[in-house]
Amino acid sequence: MSAHPFHDIAIVGVGMTEQARRLEMNSLTASVRAAKAALADAGIDRTDVDGICARWPGPGGTVFQPGSADWAGLLGIPVRWIGDTYPQGVPAVLDAAAAIITGQCHTVLITGGQAGVLSAEAGRVASYTRPANEFVEPFGSFTTAQFALVAQRYVHRYPHAREAMAAVAAAIRSTGSANPDAVMAGRGPYTAEDVLAAPRLVDPFTRLEVCLANEGAAALVVTSIDRARDLKSTPVRILGGGAEWMRQQYVDPPLYDDVWMIGADAARRAFATAGLGPHDLDFVQLYDVNSAEVLRQYEALGFCAQGDGGPFALDAGIGIDGGLPTCTDGGVLSFSHIGWGAPTLKIIEAVRQIRGQSGDRQVPSARAGLVAGAGSGAQYYNVLILGAH
Repeated sequence: MSAHPFHDIAIVGVGMTEQARRLEMNSLTASVRAAKAALADAGIDRTDVDGICARWPGPGGTVFQPGSADWAGLLGIPVRWIGDTYPQGVPAVLDAAAAIITGQCHTVLITGGQAGVLSAEAGRVASYTRPANEFVEPFGSFTTAQFALVAQRYVHRYPHAREAMAAVAAAIRSTGSANPDAVMAGRGPYTAEDVLAAPRLVDPFTRLEVCLANEGAAALVVTSIDRARDLKSTPVRILGGGAEWMRQQYVDPPLYDDVWMIGADAARRAFATAGLGPHDLDFVQLYDVNSAEVLRQYEALGFCAQGDGGPFALDAGIGIDGGLPTCTDGGVLSFSHIGWGAPTLKIIEAVRQIRGQSGDRQVPSARAGLVAGAGSGAQYYNVLILGAH
């Protein structure tokens, strides 16, 4: 059996700006800075890029003016291919890989984030958490509440999950507390009791069980293994990937029976392409938008049966020294959540782990890891499996 074409594609550059509650720059400046950092990490010039994945930056990501083509002008280069459907994180990498495989381009820059958009006013909600969709903004809801609808049903069916949810949130936030680059650096460590005692946000979640909303940008460079051999950076190979899109996010409310196992099919396809199984992974960078979603992903990805996400997490251990290190930079619970750029941060951490560049957070002998995005409340899910070259 021949190797999948994805195996001929690699991530060769990663870069990000400072991640902070507020940055004294705009989204465009932040995204360009992250792009320059990724190009420098890859050891290539902007003129080596002929494909771009970059939505005009800003909260929400659904309106961009005057369009992604401006990135060519900003970089001063002509481009052969532009991806702007979902130009961040796993979908961007899979789209870029497909474009390179089919000869549309040879080197893709992915960049995005937000800065200078979050008001310091008390009570102000980041706009991407309240999209102008039918069951969100018009009714005063927000995205965390959509996930909570699903989590309520899960806790009702599996009451033992409640304590495990708190323990998972405490573990990931404690990992982030020890990361000096995290927005929440030094804020911890936490226990499950601390998490449960925090102020209630939306049932069943407390404030310590939901993700951040802050500022920063992130970028990647993707190219072929053949080109990667001539670069200074250590390439990280794409082993597999997949996605599931049930319906437009936050238009219709999610139903537990429909969405709890979303991602299972995408994961099966990704593992098959990679020639690996869940227990062959050295770490996972899950989309830890809330504590219940972490347990859900263990189940959907095949680490355990439905309803057993809590016992699995507690038994395996999800810290750096555990059986399945999870969100090793502190995730979106503690490291950073920068709107559209947040999924790209997950890939950057995975690349650094496989390269052995994560310092005190390094998972020993990490060779393969999984990155995931979105989840039950958003009603879509995507998976990327990366490995050492």
